[in-house]
Amino acid sequence: MVKEILLSYKGKKINLELKEMKGPFKKAFGLMFSSRENAHALLFSFKKPVDLMIHSFFVFFDFMGIWLDEKNKIIDIQRIKPWKFGIRPKTKYTHLIEIPINGKYKNLVNVPDED
Repeated sequence: MVKEILLSYKGKKINLELKEMKGPFKKAFGLMFSSRENAHALLFSFKKPVDLMIHSFFVFFDFMGIWLDEKNKIIDIQRIKPWKFGIRPKTKYTHLIEIPINGKYKNLVNVPDED
């Protein structure tokens, strides 16, 4: 299922079309095993605020993690590299957006430079 969400980032309005990840199986896999150019931006929603860690095992490309509160306010944004564990924001969140850094999404948000 596709869902649209409007975010405000650095004074800029960003309209995202996201693939909703419903059910525990889809939430567990996210971008894992996707090819960079065919990957879609994903939305993970939770009924109440959570403090879950994510990882990037079996994701072979960088992606952006955007954590939101219940009002879709951005809590944290991180560039996530492959094969990392224990990634999470400092506060609880109700939505997580994973955006692959590929041709389709690269210019959508200001992607931080690589370290």
